[in-house]
Amino acid sequence: MPTASVTAIGHEAVAAQTTAAAQPIGRPATDRTAQVVQPGAALPAAAPSSAGSIGGAVLALVLVVGLIVALGWFARRMPGIGGASNPALKVLGSLSLGPRERVVVVAVGDTQLLVGTGATGTRVLHTLETPLPVPEAKPTPVFAQVLAQQFGKKKS
Repeated sequence: MPTASVTAIGHEAVAAQTTAAAQPIGRPATDRTAQVVQPGAALPAAAPSSAGSIGGAVLALVLVVGLIVALGWFARRMPGIGGASNPALKVLGSLSLGPRERVVVVAVGDTQLLVGTGATGTRVLHTLETPLPVPEAKPTPVFAQVLAQQFGKKKS
């Protein structure tokens, strides 16, 4: 098999073969040919790097998964997003009794029920004859107030 040598002079690169004569570019060659690149001539485009396209795909995947997780977190935290709720049915308060047991006071219209929930299911424990006082809902604080309050607590 013939050997080739490459010589670079300034902007001009010459690939010469020791045994074959140079043929015009564009014609199929059965043997190795010499190609001369003139200064200022466009060089053949290099193949795009696969590392860049893989990195872009991984970044896009991470962004999409992060967006899904963030939207799921917001959906759990925001009231009213979880689905349509019945205005005649309200949870007034709850108390955890254990890791899976809980006592809940539920208002159904004008009636208040004491309900126990646990691993075995939900049971009505008592119907309250005198309703518990319903505390007034405090207005939701503005984000700037909550942020200032949190930074104030960390500095102390």
